[in-house]
Amino acid sequence: MDWILALFVGYGFGSVPFGLLLTQLAGMEDLRGIGSGNIGATNVLRTGNKKLAAATLLLDLGKGFAAVSMTAALWPQWTWLTALAVFVGHCFPVWLKFKGGKGVATTAGIAFAYAWPIGLAYAVAWIGLLAVVRISSVAGMSAAVIAPLVALALGQSEAAMVLGVIALVVLFQHRANIARLVAGTEPKVGAKK
Repeated sequence: MDWILALFVGYGFGSVPFGLLLTQLAGMEDLRGIGSGNIGATNVLRTGNKKLAAATLLLDLGKGFAAVSMTAALWPQWTWLTALAVFVGHCFPVWLKFKGGKGVATTAGIAFAYAWPIGLAYAVAWIGLLAVVRISSVAGMSAAVIAPLVALALGQSEAAMVLGVIALVVLFQHRANIARLVAGTEPKVGAKK
């Protein structure tokens, strides 16, 4: 039964839509009708509220870290299942008709839970590229691809496999962004409309 508990912990944590909840509590319009319609931190930033965007990022990261860390302590053989489930829960929450976020912040939490050097590499790639190119999708996708490579280099085979699968889904979730990047129309963070 441990695997069922690990699955529920992962999906349960992951499916909490912090971006949507925080913006609703702040009295804002439905986040799903703004910008990309996404429930993640980048779209919360489009509301103009940097504090809520930062809170969303930290909470989405935190739920990935908390779920994986909890399972690693209680049912370590099922850590991989919780890691995948928390990511899937964020991207496809049942409460929102399976239309959630793209998983970048939650993946950061998963990476940190597996090993801090993996999480650090993820964060450096994500924040560093965001600072240089100012395109959220490029930074997020790059960090997601780098994480399993770092895990592999550190000999963390389970983390490498899990993060590799997640990276593929992150790329799929960004397919519209990729099309805009190719067309040269992907917006930069902080750019005026």
